[in-house]
Amino acid sequence: MALEGRYDCITKTPIGTQKGVLSVVPEGDRFTGTITGDLGSMPLENGTIVGNTLRWTMTMTSPMKIELDCTATIDGDTLSGKIKAGFFGSMELSGTRVA
Repeated sequence: MALEGRYDCITKTPIGTQKGVLSVVPEGDRFTGTITGDLGSMPLENGTIVGNTLRWTMTMTSPMKIELDCTATIDGDTLSGKIKAGFFGSMELSGTRVA
């Protein structure tokens, strides 16, 4: 399954819906990439791939510093998952491949 690409994403956060572009670059059973949106750009860290499921971490610095644990499943051109944001709980992530 081809996981590589850019995905227009929406995350439902406590401060409202955030839009961003998630870039995924697979390297065997690992991957790298970034997510870029209104709050800036964050590198995807510790990216792993199991089947069509991606797991990674990110460090958000704005509006406050917080570690994010992320999981997303890609089905064709659709991405869906969760972002765990410490005491903020889990937030829904969804997206569509654009490239």
